[in-house]
Amino acid sequence: MNKLNINRELSLVAIPDTVLLPGKSVTIKISKEIGNRFYKKIVQDDFYGVALALKEGVSGDLYGEDDLYHVGTLIKIEDTKILKNDYQFVIDVIDRVEAKEFIKDGTDYKIKYDFISDIIDLDSKNQKEMISYIKTLVSEISQNFRGAEVYVEYVNGLDDISDIISYLFPFMNLSFRERQEFLEIRSLRRKSLRFLDILIEQKESIKFQMEMTAKFNEKINKSYRENILRQQLKSIQEELNEVEGTPSKKKKDYRELIEAANMPEDVKEIAMDEVNKLERQGANSSEGNVIENYLNLLTSLPWGKSEIRDIDIKAARKILDDEHYGLEKVKDRIIQHLTVMKLKQNKQGSILLLVGPPGTGKTSLGKSIAKALQRKYVRISLGGVRDEAEIRGHRRTYIGALPGRIIQGMKRAGEKNPVFILDEIDKLIESGNGDPASALLEVLDPEQNNTFSDHYLEVPYDLSDVLFIATANSLRDIPGPLRDRMEIIDISSYTTYEKFHITKEHLLPLVLEEHGLNSNQLQIQDEALKTIIEKYTREAGVRGVKRKLSEVARVAAEKIVLNEVKLPYVVKEDMLIDILGNQFMEYDMAAKSNAPGVVTGLAWTPVGGDILFIEGALMPGSGQLILTGQLGDVMKESARISQSLIRSRLALSLKNIEFNKNDLHIHVPAGAIPKDGPSAGVALFTTIASLVTGHRVDPKMAMTGEISLRGAVLPVGGIKEKVLAAHRSGIKRIILPKDNERDLMDIPKDVRDELQFILVETVEDVIKETIGIELPKPAVLDMVTNVSSGASV
Repeated sequence: MNKLNINRELSLVAIPDTVLLPGKSVTIKISKEIGNRFYKKIVQDDFYGVALALKEGVSGDLYGEDDLYHVGTLIKIEDTKILKNDYQFVIDVIDRVEAKEFIKDGTDYKIKYDFISDIIDLDSKNQKEMISYIKTLVSEISQNFRGAEVYVEYVNGLDDISDIISYLFPFMNLSFRERQEFLEIRSLRRKSLRFLDILIEQKESIKFQMEMTAKFNEKINKSYRENILRQQLKSIQEELNEVEGTPSKKKKDYRELIEAANMPEDVKEIAMDEVNKLERQGANSSEGNVIENYLNLLTSLPWGKSEIRDIDIKAARKILDDEHYGLEKVKDRIIQHLTVMKLKQNKQGSILLLVGPPGTGKTSLGKSIAKALQRKYVRISLGGVRDEAEIRGHRRTYIGALPGRIIQGMKRAGEKNPVFILDEIDKLIESGNGDPASALLEVLDPEQNNTFSDHYLEVPYDLSDVLFIATANSLRDIPGPLRDRMEIIDISSYTTYEKFHITKEHLLPLVLEEHGLNSNQLQIQDEALKTIIEKYTREAGVRGVKRKLSEVARVAAEKIVLNEVKLPYVVKEDMLIDILGNQFMEYDMAAKSNAPGVVTGLAWTPVGGDILFIEGALMPGSGQLILTGQLGDVMKESARISQSLIRSRLALSLKNIEFNKNDLHIHVPAGAIPKDGPSAGVALFTTIASLVTGHRVDPKMAMTGEISLRGAVLPVGGIKEKVLAAHRSGIKRIILPKDNERDLMDIPKDVRDELQFILVETVEDVIKETIGIELPKPAVLDMVTNVSSGASV
């Protein structure tokens, strides 16, 4: 054929996942819709076209110039058949071409192209040797297949290396990318050597497959013989009336279950040994039950590779936003963790630890993460666990032995990559039965939990695909080594504004559903919701609010069932006393006035922030300092430091007070509750200063901070929780250490706007702001400050 008679501007035929080689006729089937377009384009150019392959992952309908390989083939339609649901085309692949220009033609393209010829860089002698090598390899490969003699005879009759390659190439087991790369080779020498490499690879692959098939057949034959023998044994036992409980059937089932469980080879060998041991047990053997329980666990655990699901970050963000109001920093941190997991192909690295007061949504965040990842959700509670065997399991030699809670959780999950919640990890208890917190070290260490060892299981189990999320109320009770293996995410208390939205958007619909009600039957006005939050609950989270809503729902359900009210039953603010009873006693609210020596302090507790009143009394005595209210050692030290600072700073102003002849009594109410921590120094100092000077402290002022003997006010933790507690209790002004100024950014803006923050650096600043006495800072304080900063004195 004269190539010059063919139009050099032809229609594009985009072919997905297929590479056509010149010199062959191929038959392809195309759906009717695409086939119509294909036929209309080709018929315009005497049935000629340029076939270019679409790159991987590109749609066959939407593509551009960059989505196509530019080296393809010139084709011609030789025959067309219209079938029931598609077209069948017989295509003659004429020659190799390269697209030079893409011309837009409606929704398709016209292609300007040039023909590509092989660069003949292989002389005739080398060509003959290459042809001989190829024919020899084809002959060797054909010996593994019946009926291949016809193909070998045809290949032996060819003398052109390009014809041989074109004939054999469709039979090669190559990827789409490898076929396209081969098509683009322009050197005859490189093309021949590459084809020779392909043939050698195919030969070795076939040889390996044949060896594997032979071994597999040998194994199958052995299993077949064992099955026949078991059937014969069963028949003999039936004849002898010795089949009690069908043990042979169980043995057969266990072997099938082990094969289907995708266990690692070393575990599979141990399981098969146990099956063999079970088969040797007598009918009434007690050990048989132990072995059966062990095999039941082995075959029910997920062993195979877990399905890798793509993590949709936008969908995960939407789930977290829909199910949790507020907590923006927490949700950002979780999304960052999921993003890293997506980049690492779901490989689990760090372990998350959600720390916050009760009722702030730690466990429900774990459920939302599982939903976002489309994984199974498993939860175990560790509160009160005191036995190491609860984590690692018991030895199988013990009567009533069980696997640990981790392995039991994996069995319930049924897959290797669940979201595993370890609830209340801070409430583990060390006892004479071991330390369960130490047993968790291996579980929560990404470097070693791929070979977790359970005493009952006795084989290593891979936990590296599990996303562990631990929850705790406080970091104090978590041992340091365990805490270091987790990535900590702090969840702080909710503001009243946040509680209102959580209650209205999440808790109320949930309570209605739990009580069989709907919004057409029961409605609670916004003002009533706010009153429940502010005057019937005192908490960092929203668990108490849910309990109160449940009380309202129960009362409403009774009235609705008895037809005592008209629907919808609307609960208003003034109805709450009749439904819920009296409001909380406001003992923890700021008073209207305080006597001298009474100061409001701020405290952090595992259940959120709180305010506490510190009271002082001066009485005749011998100069003793009396401390009551179950104060810990740290608070006792702060009280003694405060007494020394008062005597040193106010010595000139208090000449009429003889400390050696008066006792000082400091009391912190709620004496049944132990109190300790390095944040009450400022409040204790102010209590003594107010008492000895007779000046009252503003009841709407609260304070936190530690003091040193040199009079410096030191920073403390838990600022956000303390400030939110003060806001709930009606405090208007808060004294904070100057170094805690950066922590104010963590406090919601609506709370910050309603409070006045006073930042102090020394006890002189505290005295000035609390009791209005302005004292000069002693020179010794500056000297000590310079020494502490490394300056010479």
